[in-house]
Amino acid sequence: MEDMEEDSFDLLDDHNHNYCENGTHLYLRTKMSDAPQPQPVSPVPLMLRDHEKVCSSSTSNSKLMDLDSSSESSSEISDIDSHASSALAGALTLNSASKFLMNAMTEEDYRSTYWPNLEKAIDHLLIQNPSDHISISYEQIYSYVYKCVCQQHSELLYKDLMSKITIHLQQVSSDLQICPPENFIESFNLALTQYTAALQCIVPVFIYMNKFYIETKLNRDLKEDLMKLFTDHVAEKHVNTLIPLLIKAHSMPFQVRPSTMASVVKGLYCLKPEWAQSAPALFSGFIPQINPPAVESQLSDYAAHDQKLQMELSLKGFSRGDQSRKRTSEDSP
Repeated sequence: MEDMEEDSFDLLDDHNHNYCENGTHLYLRTKMSDAPQPQPVSPVPLMLRDHEKVCSSSTSNSKLMDLDSSSESSSEISDIDSHASSALAGALTLNSASKFLMNAMTEEDYRSTYWPNLEKAIDHLLIQNPSDHISISYEQIYSYVYKCVCQQHSELLYKDLMSKITIHLQQVSSDLQICPPENFIESFNLALTQYTAALQCIVPVFIYMNKFYIETKLNRDLKEDLMKLFTDHVAEKHVNTLIPLLIKAHSMPFQVRPSTMASVVKGLYCLKPEWAQSAPALFSGFIPQINPPAVESQLSDYAAHDQKLQMELSLKGFSRGDQSRKRTSEDSP
């Protein structure tokens, strides 16, 4: 199916539509055409034969022409230009309309050609690891989306995209359901990281649909809608299992890698900030300004809490480091 962009045309005459060189015809040159030579547009060449004679005669014998004949020739030229312009306008209109109709995309075209290619690309993006590189023609995907939107299939495309990603996330949730507790935090982090990396590719190639359908007609944003799908179908279903495991891991330093802990806690907070209220001590370790601001009257309580934490770490085998180089009171001057 051809692109729907309209061809641009140049009219080979002067700025006053009075192109009068010997042997000159008025041609319609199509920039997008591959034809070796431009073809004359009928009936313009026939009209321009008299036009050329008038121009030539007026140029060579201008001193011999009287005022009446000059005025009559000018009137004839004006009439010829008017007919030529009308003929060209009609040709352009018919050409553009017929081309648009030839490029019209039916729902069957969408189902059989466009959506299957888009679906295949989305599958690749959803299952790839963040460190892997999959060869995908993003230009082609964008082109498909652009054509679907221009052919009034935006609503259908949006529904198919949301349905496709929903089915994928339901499978992700099912896989987490059978994941053992000792690997649950790592597995959830992998699922969240993989999904957000996929959105970094999916959202840009669907930007035309986002701009001219989701933002304009639905008053929403594509990325927000796709992140909400993860919240609804994955995070909401496992947050009651995940947060207790995070609290336990946070109380036992290095049981889970700090980078993984930070990624999961920050991810949960981005998905739904209200979850921080269920475990403020956990979230405050990774998200600034979760706890209320400190007040002077509670400084002693803060100090007692820090001492308790240091004692717990010491009992678990974490030393305070090499104290041998610390100056004692006897060495002080």
